[in-house]
Amino acid sequence: MKILVLFYSMYGHIHTLAKAIRKGALSEGAQVDIKRVPETLSDEILKKMKAFDYQKKMQDITIAKVEDLPNYDAIIFGTPTRFGNMCAQMRAFLDSTGSLWVKGSLVGKVGAAFTSSSTQHGGQESTILTTHITLLHQGMIIVGLPYTFDKQMENNEVSGCSPYGVSTIAKTNEQVSCTETEIKGAEFFGSHIAKITKKLCN
Repeated sequence: MKILVLFYSMYGHIHTLAKAIRKGALSEGAQVDIKRVPETLSDEILKKMKAFDYQKKMQDITIAKVEDLPNYDAIIFGTPTRFGNMCAQMRAFLDSTGSLWVKGSLVGKVGAAFTSSSTQHGGQESTILTTHITLLHQGMIIVGLPYTFDKQMENNEVSGCSPYGVSTIAKTNEQVSCTETEIKGAEFFGSHIAKITKKLCN
């Protein structure tokens, strides 16, 4: 059972969730790789956005290639929210998977999504749902975050997570941090996806 966590992270929030998802999937005996999609912004623009230093920290993370995707039984896509949709970097990568679509290479594989936004109502659910549309076109089997993760029923704190997938609210002007609920949700998400993938592989 091989799972890929494929992400783009500008400031580190999505990367933090990706690592927690990997931890959850590993707990179910999955082989889990974390890869990132290629950057599309210039160093100059990244510096203006104060994201260049973090991008340098991620240089050791393998950049995914389209031809990598069919090698996995499940793929979990992580993207920050950009105006209620996935970021341009993830969109560019997914738009290059036409060759996989033609061959049906991803049909029957598990697909899931997670995201972050800088505000509480900044498009987390719409980003995950619109990502699902692309995965459905590829014939993937969508998995969300069920309410058996009961912490998403709590309303005593501002945090991400929904039945559609894991998310975090990226706090501005602070160091990268995800709430305990978001981290636990990400670990549960990884474990849940691994369990379903295992059933489909048997």
